[in-house]
Amino acid sequence: MGRSMLFLGFLLALLGLALPGTQGKIISRCEMVRILRRNGFQGFEGTTVADWMCLVKHESDYNTSAYNDNGPSRDYGIFQINSKYWCNDGRTAGATNGCHISCSKLRDDNIEDDIRCAKKIAREAHGLSPWNGWKNHCRGRDLSSYVRGC
Repeated sequence: MGRSMLFLGFLLALLGLALPGTQGKIISRCEMVRILRRNGFQGFEGTTVADWMCLVKHESDYNTSAYNDNGPSRDYGIFQINSKYWCNDGRTAGATNGCHISCSKLRDDNIEDDIRCAKKIAREAHGLSPWNGWKNHCRGRDLSSYVRGC
């Protein structure tokens, strides 16, 4: 019994490595800057790439699989998108799923859907005020260090 369970665990680990987009990753600072620039975040709803970099640093520390349980709702992925309003985790009472996405999709290493949802949130809020990490650590501050050298 012990050997078969060990083998099964090994096999599942190998399958996990073979399936792209199924695991999260830490994105380097300059790679994240490039991703944000490439996806039109500079000037989006009056924000800068530095604003978004500060947000991502303080919300997820550049981790695509970040997760935070807030009690009645949970935050998912690199932008820490909330299950009460933006994604469906099947557990949050009264959720509205504004981005029409499963929350689990926000925790893989493909952040294209995360980007679409984060931009929708910022568009509806006309800025980054829905994110506490940005409000508490970034708003009104010099954020040039987040993009310097990239």
